[in-house]
Formats: sequence, C-alpha cells, structure tokens
Amino acid sequence: MKLAGKTVVVSGGASGLGEGAVRYLLRAHDARVLVLDHNAQAGSSLAAELGAERVLFAAVDIADEAQVAAAVAQGRAHFGALHACFNFAGIVSPLRILDREGRASAGERFRRTLMVNLAGTFHVMSHCVQAMRENPPDADGERGVVVNIASGAAFDGQVGQSAYSASKAGVVGLSLPAARELAPLGIRVNAIAPGAFWTPMLQSLPAGVVDRIAADFQFPKRFGQPDEIASLCCTIVENAYLNGECIRLDGAFRLPPR
Repeated sequence: MKLAGKTVVVSGGASGLGEGAVRYLLRAHDARVLVLDHNAQAGSSLAAELGAERVLFAAVDIADEAQVAAAVAQGRAHFGALHACFNFAGIVSPLRILDREGRASAGERFRRTLMVNLAGTFHVMSHCVQAMRENPPDADGERGVVVNIASGAAFDGQVGQSAYSASKAGVVGLSLPAARELAPLGIRVNAIAPGAFWTPMLQSLPAGVVDRIAADFQFPKRFGQPDEIASLCCTIVENAYLNGECIRLDGAFRLPPR
C-alpha cells in the first residue's frame, strides 16, 4: 500500500515517537493523520501547527474503549476512510513484585499498565480494523495495515519492569493471531520492538542513567531517532509481503538486568 494521500491513525501521536511518526508521514509521504492522545493541549497544538486539512486530533484515553470507538468513527467521517494504524500510545510504569519492605506490590499499577499498553493497543487496532474492512481492496486484495509498537523489554525486561514488559510481550503476541484472523479481510498486522530511542522520557533521566544505557550500545553507538522508527512503520505498510511479524529495531542493543 502506498501511503501518499492515505489516512493513518497514530495513537500516542502528540509527543515522543508518535509525534515523530506524524511529522514523518506528512513530510515524507503526504499522508493524512488521525492523532489519538490523552494530552489534549499537546494534541491540539500539533494539529493547529500542521493544519486541519491534514491532521485531526482526538483526546482519548485508549484504555477506554468507548472513547477509542468514538474517535475512530470521527476520523473516518472526517477523512472518508482509514488505511493504516500505528499504535504508539503507552505508559512506562516502574513496578517491583515486592516493595522495599518485602511486601507484595499493589496490583492496581500492574492492571493500569496492562489496560493502557495491551488492552488499549487492542482497542485501537480493533476499531481501526472495523473501519479498514470497508475499504475497497487493492490489486493484492489489501484493505489496511496495523503496526503495533512493542518494546525490547518484551524480550529482555529489566528488574522493575514486570508490568511494562508483560504488557509489551502481550503486544508482540498479538501480531501472528491477529494477522491470521484478519488475513481473509486483506488486513496485515505487524509489530516493532524498539530499543533505546531518544525520547522526552529518556531525556528526563539523570545523566548517569543515560550514560549506563549508552554504554551497552553495539552499532550504531547512539540512541535511535524518531525518523528511524517512523520510516520502518511506513516500510511495513508499503511492503505487502510483511505480515504477522515483530521486528526488533535496536542496533543489536539488549537491556541489561538492571
């Protein structure tokens, strides 16, 4: 599927890697974008900057399925069709199984992390797919593409990442069964597991922590850049034979235990 003139839903698109993907889609592919994000101020500012004819913003907590359904319906009505979905939205929630006193941690933070990162990803994917199935098929019979953003922590999570790693491992696990289920509709599903990317979250960490992360880089010996994951998302959309896969994008970087 060629992205020029197509409409892409980007969850978490008001900041970080999601915002980078929105800007890349407009700059490199002349696409249209429905941005879903909980940050109403950042999302509204981004849409105003990039132009209402190209970007529509909807304030959404993706853990709330009703909000997702309404926003996706709004986007389809506004643009006429939805062709791809990049699921960037998620939260990082440090959590140890036992607290410093050796007591079991409260489960609410674990549940919230799974609701946003895993259930929220499913909500956005399912409602986007519902819209995509109405698209006329291309020459290959394709109607739409979903790219879900997991994390390297799905494979080598650190101490304190039990909730985050579990949620992102679930995102990886969605890829193949979703691709198989949606194959008769001509809709592909893939995932990306990024490593250490230079995001506002990383930039907020103490310099010593950033230095420890950087010490484990292989090649290139630097943090990933937003355009690198955005371009991979777009490559997945435009390569019709890529389906049911999770691609690690990390320069051979692996998270140490702590």
